[in-house]
This record gives sequence, structure tokens and C-alpha cells, in this order.
Amino acid sequence: MNELSHIDNNGKANMVDVSNKTNQKRTAVAEGFISLATETLDIVKKNLVKKGDVISIAEIAGIMAAKRTPELIPLCHNLNLTKVDVKAEIQDDGIKVISSVACIGQTGVEMEALTAVSISLLTIYDMCKAVDKTMIIKEIKLLNKQKEDL
Repeated sequence: MNELSHIDNNGKANMVDVSNKTNQKRTAVAEGFISLATETLDIVKKNLVKKGDVISIAEIAGIMAAKRTPELIPLCHNLNLTKVDVKAEIQDDGIKVISSVACIGQTGVEMEALTAVSISLLTIYDMCKAVDKTMIIKEIKLLNKQKEDL
């Protein structure tokens, strides 16, 4: 099997076998950004978006998404997450979302952190699309991942 592509000799995709890896504390931090018009940011700050509190709902959506990552992304392992923290911060030209995810396991949580950010940003987009046609989701990236022996 090709280690990079996870395709076996018959051309079939396979989940990476981590059964020989030891459990470690694994963490990952990711971030992303959505640009919003000034008027939209004012509406968000004043909690006047018809669908509700954009910041709180986006944070909850990110947490829920991290927990469901293996259902959304093929070949991701089902992990027992021990922490998911998602913070949406209003800035001058949009909203930055930062997620932090942890588990005790045999593989990392970077996909969970990136999924949390992505879904949080998509939730903001969905909630604001009626008032802002200029939004751009960008700069979704992994900031840090670590593992440490128990």
C-alpha cells in the first residue's frame, strides 16, 4: 500500500492502520476567517441577524462538526475527543474562528480542528447570506499539532 495515498495494490482506498501506535495525548489548533461587510458586522454585533446569535451558533456548530468529522471525511478515524473549543472573534473586517481539539489516541486530531473551523465559518456564511453577498471564507489552516507520551 502507498503510505501517502492510502491506496492498496488493487486501487482501493483504505483507512490507515494505527493499531500498532501507542496512545498519546494529541492536540491540534486551526483557524480561518470570513470577511464581512461593515454593515453586516454591525448587525452581528447587535445580535440582529434573523436566524439568531451568529457567534454562539457558529461556535456550537464547530464543536458539533468536530465530533462528527469521521462521518464527513472519508477514511478519518473515529476518535474519542476529550476537548473541543471553538472561538469566533469579531474583527474589523470579518470574523476569525479558532478551534482547539484534543484526544488520547493513536492518531492526530488535525482534521477535527480544521472541520470545526470550516463548519463554523460556513454557519456564519449561512446566517448572514441574506444581508451580505460579498462574504469570502479564506485562510483556513492548521496552526499547530502536537503529540506527547502519556
